[in-house]
Amino acid sequence: MTPDPQISAQQQRENPDPHEQTQPVPWPLIMLVALLFAFGIAYISQADIESPAAWGDGRQAAELSGSKGRGAAKADGAALFASLCAACHQANGQGLPGVFPPLAGSEWVSGKDSTASAIVLHGITGNLSVKGSSYNGAMPAFGGQLSDEQVAAVLTYVRSQWGNSAAAVSAETVAQVREAHKERTTPFTGDKDLPPHD
Repeated sequence: MTPDPQISAQQQRENPDPHEQTQPVPWPLIMLVALLFAFGIAYISQADIESPAAWGDGRQAAELSGSKGRGAAKADGAALFASLCAACHQANGQGLPGVFPPLAGSEWVSGKDSTASAIVLHGITGNLSVKGSSYNGAMPAFGGQLSDEQVAAVLTYVRSQWGNSAAAVSAETVAQVREAHKERTTPFTGDKDLPPHD
């Protein structure tokens, strides 16, 4: 066979250009993907979607709700603070200047337990003076979200942290405050609307 005169000696030394070939997906890989897909469907269909994500650390509902009864777990004030309050007041209780007041050393925290309870139950908006500084933020009302035991637990926690040393708050006190302000439908409007803290 005579070489093609159109192909040079240099071209004859080269390998042919690679071409992509059709390679079927291996069956073991197809089976693995199908098994993972089936597992995901089974897992999601069996999951309890009614459980709040905050319970993921293994605690039971009674531990966070403060259910009454003999041997029932008390509400976890630290967990409630971490999930509801720390985003604004910060984990160290220092708040954010000008917006969210500090809880550490606050006269509102260490003052009357009934006033602190009223703030947590109904929230507050507008100008609030704490430790001589003015804060103009908004705190949501937690009265519809938390039970008396939970409000007492989170307040007791806050009143004993970051140098605070105020007495514990009882669920009975919170219940009395809830009853006393049951007609209120709006947050307190800053210092002027709040009951005295001392």
